[in-house]
Amino acid sequence: MTRDNSYLMENPDEILRLEIKTDPESVRKQAFWCGIKPGMRVLDVGCGSGKASSILHELVQPGGEVLGVDSSEERIAYAKRQYDHDSSIDFRVYDLRHPLDGVGRFDLIWVRFFLEYFRQESPDIVKNLTTYLKPNGYLCLLDLDHNCLNHYQLPLQIEHLLNRFMEKLEQEYNFDPYSGRKLYAYLYDLGFRKIELKLMAHHLLYGEIKDEDIFNWYKKVEVVSFQIEMLFKNYPGGREAFFSDFKKFFLDPRRFTYTPLILCKGMKPLSI
Repeated sequence: MTRDNSYLMENPDEILRLEIKTDPESVRKQAFWCGIKPGMRVLDVGCGSGKASSILHELVQPGGEVLGVDSSEERIAYAKRQYDHDSSIDFRVYDLRHPLDGVGRFDLIWVRFFLEYFRQESPDIVKNLTTYLKPNGYLCLLDLDHNCLNHYQLPLQIEHLLNRFMEKLEQEYNFDPYSGRKLYAYLYDLGFRKIELKLMAHHLLYGEIKDEDIFNWYKKVEVVSFQIEMLFKNYPGGREAFFSDFKKFFLDPRRFTYTPLILCKGMKPLSI
């Protein structure tokens, strides 16, 4: 049973983490694959700080519109201050597990790095979003698979604890480290047409590492380790020793870390 419905990564630095880790060139490439075009009306689901929404907004000009939605009032307030620069981009607070009253319909709905935080509700969220697509509109789902679990040569005691972390996150925090592999089935089961998939590396870390990757990974480990600190009782030296050992591994240029990203898009079924 999950503890509650709060966002797993909620912390005072989350807006900064989202801003730093969102790579504009990656967003553009993924959006072009999803079929984004000028003039489209786009919904960005779980828009966070609004940075990706602003990039999508650039790509639908001239004549397009973007609405970013997120459950956090703080992140939406930041997005409005930072990116709400004209009437064709807007940001609103919504709980994506419930109907989105008053948003209208969209040519394309973009769901990137969102479903992984809703392991139980994901199929219903995808079904609900289909309601807000225009006829022949596209739903684009992008998420990670085997999230945070692919490292070499990770010390065994860290690897064992990392696997226990993920099991705990699945069981009690509604997090899904295997969200990516499920995206095709979500669209298939709803009868989506012209379904296409693409597999690429999201994290591909070897040799010297960028500062933004260091911050992103350290913050993820820090936030999650505080939430399930009881797992450290059998780790030599406890939580602080684990974090120190992980930093040592992560900064070693011999380290190899990767995470697959799965992109799945489909056209709205005629029956919905």
